[in-house]
Amino acid sequence: MGEASAEHPVQKSLAAELWQANQDLALACRNHPFVLGLEDGTLPKATFAHYVGQDAFFLESFARAYSVAAAKAPDWQGFAVFHELAGGVLQELRLHQHYAVAWQVDLRQVHPSAATRRYTDFLLATAWSQDVGVTTAAMLPCMKLYAFLGQSLAVNGIPEHTYSDWIRTYSSDEFAPLVQQLADLADRYATASPLVQSTYRYAMQCELDFFQSAWEMV
Repeated sequence: MGEASAEHPVQKSLAAELWQANQDLALACRNHPFVLGLEDGTLPKATFAHYVGQDAFFLESFARAYSVAAAKAPDWQGFAVFHELAGGVLQELRLHQHYAVAWQVDLRQVHPSAATRRYTDFLLATAWSQDVGVTTAAMLPCMKLYAFLGQSLAVNGIPEHTYSDWIRTYSSDEFAPLVQQLADLADRYATASPLVQSTYRYAMQCELDFFQSAWEMV
């Protein structure tokens, strides 16, 4: 057994390494007042309504980035998985449309904040200009972070308050496989290059900035 392990060492997951290298930003998001307000239900309703509009705008760009990555995928398997992931974002957008009705947000009138625009411009520029490995590094922080937040907020059971559906969505058994699919694509196509590492970290910083912008409603 020992010799076999030496000959065939367990390959480390790049996606896991990138996540661990950016725990400081992940924890900053977890402890952000916006997320703490989602946790205990005290987040002001106007703040969440503002977030819903900004996140819907973001998710449209996220779906487009997946579609660009699918077109650039070097093999059919990658093409198919990227398209499946884009479909998952479309389902998420339908949830936001439900939110929009409930919270009286007109998604057609949403103007992206500076933080939202920085994030979406970065995602689309990366998808168009880089290979799919770098694109996965730009997109993975959003998926992994939201799964982490959802599971963290639901660790003692999903609380019953205004934001229960948000916690339920991102802690669900349906969302976790989408995260793993993207992580697998990152492990397949990305390399541990300085560009991949900086791209991942920039996206994680964009997540923190997004929560801050939503909290300030700017």
